[in-house]
Amino acid sequence: MDMSGSQRIEASRETVYAALNDVEVLKQCIPGCESVEKTSDTEMTAKVTLKIGPVKASFTGKVTLSDLDPPNGYTISGEGSGGAAGFAKGGAKVSLEADGTATILTYTVDAQIGGKLAQLGGRLIDATAKKLAGDFFEKFSAVVAPPPEGEEPQKKKGLLGKLIG
Repeated sequence: MDMSGSQRIEASRETVYAALNDVEVLKQCIPGCESVEKTSDTEMTAKVTLKIGPVKASFTGKVTLSDLDPPNGYTISGEGSGGAAGFAKGGAKVSLEADGTATILTYTVDAQIGGKLAQLGGRLIDATAKKLAGDFFEKFSAVVAPPPEGEEPQKKKGLLGKLIG
C-alpha cells in the first residue's frame, strides 16, 4: 500500500520537527496509542490497539528514524506484530517546508501487512489507513499549533449546528 499527503501546520519547521520527535506528542496523536517509549535517539517502541473492520488488534513494534535532516525531515520505518491478527511493516518519508510562519508537512508512506488483516481486502485497509493518517495529522496540528488564546478551535458543524448557528 502506498499513500501520500500533506498538512499545513501553523508552527515553525523547528517546532514541528521537535514535536515529531517528542514521544509525549506522538502518544497523544497516534490513533489507538497506548505507549511510546524512546529507546535511543533514533529508536522507539510503541503499543497501539486498532480496530480495522471486524478485526481488533494490539500491535507492539519498533520504530526507527533515519536520514535525519533537522528541521527539514527524516525517514521513519517500523514493524509491528499483532499476534493472530497479523503484522504490519513499512516506512514514511517526512519532509517539512517553511510556508511563512507555518510549515507544510509532506509524507509518502509505503506499508505492507500480512495475516488476518491482509485478508480483509485492499479497499478496507486503504480506507482505514487514510483515516488513521488524517486523524493523526489533525490531532498533531491541534497539539503543535493550538488556536490562539481566546479563540475557540474550529468545529465542524453538523446539520443541527448549521440550523441554529
